[in-house]
Amino acid sequence: MTDQTKDQTAQALKDVNTGLKNLTEKVQPMAENALNEAKKAGELSTETKAAVDQALTDLNNLRQAQNDLQMKLGEAEQLFARGGNQGGQDVNARAGDLAVKDDRIIAMAGNAVQGKRISVPVPRAALTSFAVNPVDGSTQIITAPNQRLSIRDLLAPGQTASNAIAYLRETGFTNNAAPVAENTTKPYSELTFEEVLEGVKTIAHMLKASKQILDDLPQLQSFINGRLLNGLKRVEDAQLLFGSGTGSNLNGIYTQATAYSAPITIASPTRVDTMRLAMLQAALADVFATGHVLHMNDWTAIELLKDTTGAYLFTNPFAPNTPSLWGLPVAETNHAAMAGNFLTGSFAEAAQIFDREDANVVISTENDDDFEKNMISIRCEERLALAVYRPEAFVKGAFPA
Repeated sequence: MTDQTKDQTAQALKDVNTGLKNLTEKVQPMAENALNEAKKAGELSTETKAAVDQALTDLNNLRQAQNDLQMKLGEAEQLFARGGNQGGQDVNARAGDLAVKDDRIIAMAGNAVQGKRISVPVPRAALTSFAVNPVDGSTQIITAPNQRLSIRDLLAPGQTASNAIAYLRETGFTNNAAPVAENTTKPYSELTFEEVLEGVKTIAHMLKASKQILDDLPQLQSFINGRLLNGLKRVEDAQLLFGSGTGSNLNGIYTQATAYSAPITIASPTRVDTMRLAMLQAALADVFATGHVLHMNDWTAIELLKDTTGAYLFTNPFAPNTPSLWGLPVAETNHAAMAGNFLTGSFAEAAQIFDREDANVVISTENDDDFEKNMISIRCEERLALAVYRPEAFVKGAFPA
């Protein structure tokens, strides 16, 4: 996709987003009026039903157009991130796909000798299925539908060439804005910061495999994608959430988040109610939530909620669904510490990942006693730092019993 075509697609997506917003605002009162009419008359008039049906059809068409444009734009952004597709490289390739296509790996498979070690760098685009929408800088683009959203996908991306990052963390804001008369002194608002230095941390692990796996490159591809990368991403999720900030650990978002305190009182709040109240707590601190993190058990319980007729409230079990609640994406985790708890906040604006080194896959025949046992060692590692600019932009807590 050329720059001109990409710009045209971005503009088309912007127009569709505007149309979708306007139509949604139009459909909501129509639906409410139709519901009131049905309650009073026992059924809808032919005119009302036709108008509502047409509006819903238009809404679905716009949503489909939005999804198609997001897919095209997301692929273009990944293509750009990989340096113009690097001579035709598959934009949807994962780490294992890239490794088995590397000429050095292919040569090694044909002649695996002692003392051989090959490192294959993996672009960040091969590790994630989401990108930031360049139209408004906040909307997530699903470039590979139905893949599980990770914590990384919620956060603003970044890079660093240093072993540490220094940034300013906001510690307080006093809004003294006020009406003032002409020719009088204007009031100063107060914004305070503290300087924070976060070191770049390494996440890595290794696995043994039989040398015979080099004779079956598709198996090696599946092994890297299914075991090494998934294992790395699971620990990355845990560190981004619960890292203690000491030693080799990141200073996680959940660790720094503000404790939940319901801004208003409602009777017998449910999980869904609690998430909305947490969003309100963040909004009252002048930040707006952009995503949620929930344990798989809690998200499943929400998805399985039904109305009095037995219909699911939040999902269609026969259609592909991207997890979302109150209009915000939901990242699921199976980390035990998240069970029964929640995290919501401004992930896209109040925190950022700085990648020092994208995931690197190393295949070696020289480690330990690999040569004697006819084995190989495969290592996968990444280096990154996490900045949390405003801890109060994140709200954490426990669901009601």
